[in-house]
Amino acid sequence: MAPHNLLSKKRVTSARLGGLRSGRCSCSGSGQQHARPAGATPFSLSDSLRRQHQRGSFQLARAEASEPANAPEETDPAPVDATANLGGTPVKPTSMLVVGATGTLGRQVVRKALDAGYEVRCLVRPRERPADFLRDWGAIVVNGDLTNPETLPPALVGVHTVIDCATGRPEESVKQVDWEGKVALIQTCQAMKIQKYVFYSIFNCDKHLSVPLMSIKYQTEKFLEESGLDFTVIRLCGFMQAVISQYAVPILEEKSVYGTDDQTKIAYMDTTDVARLTLAALEKKDSSRNVLTFAGPQAFTIQQVIGLCERYAGADAKVSKVPMWQLTATRVLTSFFQWTVDVTDRMAFAEVLNSNESFVAPMQDTYAELGVDPNQTMTLERYLQEYYSVVLKKLKEVGAQSRQGDYYL
Repeated sequence: MAPHNLLSKKRVTSARLGGLRSGRCSCSGSGQQHARPAGATPFSLSDSLRRQHQRGSFQLARAEASEPANAPEETDPAPVDATANLGGTPVKPTSMLVVGATGTLGRQVVRKALDAGYEVRCLVRPRERPADFLRDWGAIVVNGDLTNPETLPPALVGVHTVIDCATGRPEESVKQVDWEGKVALIQTCQAMKIQKYVFYSIFNCDKHLSVPLMSIKYQTEKFLEESGLDFTVIRLCGFMQAVISQYAVPILEEKSVYGTDDQTKIAYMDTTDVARLTLAALEKKDSSRNVLTFAGPQAFTIQQVIGLCERYAGADAKVSKVPMWQLTATRVLTSFFQWTVDVTDRMAFAEVLNSNESFVAPMQDTYAELGVDPNQTMTLERYLQEYYSVVLKKLKEVGAQSRQGDYYL
């Protein structure tokens, strides 16, 4: 197959189910299924970090911690005691660490948590452009990397709740970040007796174990269940923000968008609403060691999404359709070559598309249990209408010089 054709198929699948990925609009993988190994051995915390926290003597200043005198080592921790931290010093129930705080979902969780009165710490990877906007909001920013477990303990000192919004970048291995990194984070939380862990997963991940990312999400859920931590798993259907980058902007800029002939429906949800419901769940005991599903008010096929964009943009979409059998055939072909495993993993979502199922879940009971008004939840129609009204007004003000991609609600 010619390289440009392969790229086209890759973009179709990434665009179609980009919103399924927690916190980002695309997905990547290692080309293999990675089930949790039986009896997996926890990684070793560095001795100095273990001794520091056992003595309760960390002094956190942004991302740094001082090292006190040595203390006797202890054996591996017993199941988590939800009444005290590892050093015996009480931690505030409002202390929170958000992992992946700069992402599409993570930043909304940070804002909502700060507004609700939480003391928010954000774990971000070292970067050339610092995440100053998080500091401006009032959060503390600490550096750490899921792929480097020794950087995790300092960020967790004095933390009651961890909200895990992190996911790998498109160029990264799903196994390394979304599996090995998450296992390291969960094991560190075990060792330091974190009292609440929130993990974002994918709706129906247990039904699509041939898709590497969905398989890893499900295995992480099972790993959490066996960890002894007090956890809440939140399965998501898709983000409205993905619709903007994959369809709303290209249609407005008169660029081609990719579509398929499937009838799969997705109940997209605004990340602001996901964050709002997450904080509501933290206040409810019923969410403890439970799996929740968050879904938008209505599910849409990709053809319907394109139709909405056309209506509010006042423009016709240039749609390049690719039959599902071509995507499936291409995945089988590329799986024979090691250098195309990332492409193959992306195309694995073609099997999800081909199922013609609906990524939607009833929310009435969830809203009632969380004490949240469903009428406050953003609909996709209103989201797109507000987006286009802002963008079109701005374009008119600047003389229609195309800068559509700079505006997100």
